[in-house]
Amino acid sequence: MLMNPELIVMLTHNDRTVENALALFGEMKDSPIRHWGFKDVGLPKEEITELVRLMTNAGKTTYLEVVRLSEEEGLEAAKLAVSSGVDILMGTVFCESINDYLRDKPIEYYPFLGNVHSHPTVLEGSVAEIVNHARQLEAMGVDGVDLLTYRYTGEAADLLTAVVEATSVPVVCAGGIGTYERIGEVVDSKAWGFTVGTAFFEERFVPDGSFRENVTSVWDWMQARLH
Repeated sequence: MLMNPELIVMLTHNDRTVENALALFGEMKDSPIRHWGFKDVGLPKEEITELVRLMTNAGKTTYLEVVRLSEEEGLEAAKLAVSSGVDILMGTVFCESINDYLRDKPIEYYPFLGNVHSHPTVLEGSVAEIVNHARQLEAMGVDGVDLLTYRYTGEAADLLTAVVEATSVPVVCAGGIGTYERIGEVVDSKAWGFTVGTAFFEERFVPDGSFRENVTSVWDWMQARLH
């Protein structure tokens, strides 16, 4: 049977959590979409903690994605993820200090793959190098990987397929997904999941539509693929 990847709705625009994230989620807490996330910038810690509480009480799985790339900032974000009760920490450049810190905590770690740099982020390296990195991280015990597929300087679809085939941990395709064509490529790759944030706020799926209408359009499109 054809299985859709998991849609992770990111309450983020241009790598920042939107200021009205709490209100937006409150309007959509009864949505069938189970996976919801945000960034570590854009809201004060108290509001992040409240957002996680609301999502958890609604039965959602929560994701904190971090695009700051130093070890110090990654470790700081990991501590924020733990203190706020997030289920999964995505992003950061993999560091043993972060991995060790999270090892005995009730949280999963999905670091970035490959050579990630700049802002907005860019992913560089050969497919072979990135695949090898995925295997190395899996061997070191990460729970999944965050692949900036459409920020890659090479052929995105080829990279995604190669990484999915090379590892048994969940592969989340993140960044730059704003068309049904790209969602279709993610589906075809059999990646575990993908994130969409900015494209919802920029009305890429339903022009002049609300945030809810754009999210619902993608969800309905994915459900239609099952039949």
